[in-house]
Amino acid sequence: MLIAGFPAGAFQTNCYVVAPAAGEECVIVDPGQDATEGVDELLREHRLKPVAVLLTHGHLDHVWSVAPVCGARDVPAWIHPEDRHLLSDPAAGWSGTSASLFGDLTLSEPDDVRELTDGAVLKLAGLELAVDHTPGHTRGSVSFRLPDDEVMFSGDLLFAGSIGRSDLPGGDYPTILRSLAAKCLPLPDDTVVLPGHGPQTTIGRERATNPYLKEAAPHAGPTRGI
Repeated sequence: MLIAGFPAGAFQTNCYVVAPAAGEECVIVDPGQDATEGVDELLREHRLKPVAVLLTHGHLDHVWSVAPVCGARDVPAWIHPEDRHLLSDPAAGWSGTSASLFGDLTLSEPDDVRELTDGAVLKLAGLELAVDHTPGHTRGSVSFRLPDDEVMFSGDLLFAGSIGRSDLPGGDYPTILRSLAAKCLPLPDDTVVLPGHGPQTTIGRERATNPYLKEAAPHAGPTRGI
């Protein structure tokens, strides 16, 4: 398995490429602000051919470069339908003065957009990625898991020592706690968590030290919509 990544743009959003091995097909996860050059470098370095872009949610810092990355290689983008509108209306994911900062920014959907569903298994680039709908940061937030729960791409659901904010449009704190309880707490301790921001961690480390996972424990059960 080959997983490589870099923090993109002013938001330092982690963008990843995932492939069975060097020289094979791959998927790209969350190409954020000014991510195009970094993606190109990883593809050249590892001789990879992308077949899809996967988006953990629709916030601008995770989708900024999705249209040019997809367009340059004629590949689809996958996103949950609850966040699809953010691809062409980035200000809708922010509030107050934050939204005004992006009011003049024009983004567009890639030519080929496909919608994710909870529990789906995407078979792409010789990989199988399980999709978990994990609302709370946004209504359409998802995480992706590789086989046997060895790796989780958590987006802005779970970070090392923290969780994603829930005070932006579509966010909801009780809902993100339920998502953590239903989708993170059941995973094995050795599951590697590759988050949308910051360093990687493990479920075991977060279970033992992350105060938000401790708070989420009593909420164990299926996630519900906002």
